[in-house]
Amino acid sequence: MDDPLAFLTAQHRAVRNFVVRELPRHGGKPLGAAQIACALGLKAAVVERLVDDLERHLFFLVRNAGGEVSWAFPITCEPTPHRLRFSTGEKIFGA
Repeated sequence: MDDPLAFLTAQHRAVRNFVVRELPRHGGKPLGAAQIACALGLKAAVVERLVDDLERHLFFLVRNAGGEVSWAFPITCEPTPHRLRFSTGEKIFGA
């Protein structure tokens, strides 16, 4: 049986972990590739490729119509019936 996570590199994981950590802190707004790239010290084109991979493999990230990351399982800034509130005060929806 193939490992569905075999495609993940350290950069894939860094992008995914950053988005999951930062979406709740970003005031309910999605994150663009340029924002992610700047925070991680990567080129925006590299981040676009990484997000493409993550989205194409149906793992972890989903972009909205504007191309920004709005879903990072298990959270989303898109409205769902599942509302989350962290002990630090951040609020976001559950995916």
